[in-house]
Amino acid sequence: MFGIEKPPKGRWPTPPFDPRFPNQNQTRNCYQNFLDYHRCMKNMNRRGKSTHPCDYYFRVFHSLCPMSWVQRWTEQIKDGTFAGKI
Repeated sequence: MFGIEKPPKGRWPTPPFDPRFPNQNQTRNCYQNFLDYHRCMKNMNRRGKSTHPCDYYFRVFHSLCPMSWVQRWTEQIKDGTFAGKI
């Protein structure tokens, strides 16, 4: 579940404006969408449902976050040292 992730197929439009993050600095937006993706995946897998709705969060955090952050956070999740609540 937390391995190297492949992007969903289809067009990748620019993420839409999110009123929760009105500033130019999109660091919190990046982090929140990373958390939302992993929470979505966890919930959908637990319920045995399609993870297709989680693709939105995946696309947004991959558009906003530097890959070095994503790789570090993914490693921390694997190691059980990630600070966020998933």
